Amino acid sequence: MIIRKLFKFENAHIVRNCSTERCKFSIHGHSYKVEVMLSSNHLDNGQMVFDFGLIKNSIFKIIDAFDHAITLWDKDDIEYIEFAKKFSKRWVVLPVSPSAEQFSRVFFVVIDNLLKDIIFKNGEQGVKLYSIIVHETDTGYAQSFVDDAYSEAMGCIDISKIEFSDELIKELDR
Repeated sequence: MIIRKLFKFENAHIVRNCSTERCKFSIHGHSYKVEVMLSSNHLDNGQMVFDFGLIKNSIFKIIDAFDHAITLWDKDDIEYIEFAKKFSKRWVVLPVSPSAEQFSRVFFVVIDNLLKDIIFKNGEQGVKLYSIIVHETDTGYAQSFVDDAYSEAMGCIDISKIEFSDELIKELDR
């Protein structure tokens, strides 16, 4: 069985090296929707796959850190990165380009790590992160699964290399 929780955030980025001139040379934004899907072949004592209340706040904090922020690629031009950091209190630097595809992989790796730290207390069994879908627009989305998230061919996502602005670190620590 698969269960789903939906989160939303507004974000700006540039997607370097893509085909579309508008997207690779201009800062632009999207109203993102993120679907977090968990799976299990078992139900807990409450007849649920998993109580999202156990991690809802943790997942919300991570995704909300991207809200009204600019997301940067650590391989972008250093002057652009420094400019964005100087004039925005809310920024995130990723070790991969901030495309919808890479957002889905980043969120998968981060949330997968959060799940590993959960102490199950209500008979939960075999709960796994099944998929992350990141809707960049109403008509387009990227979906990643475990093989995608950890694929070196798609770029290594080392969560220790994700950098948050001081403003976002304060929010994450609350």
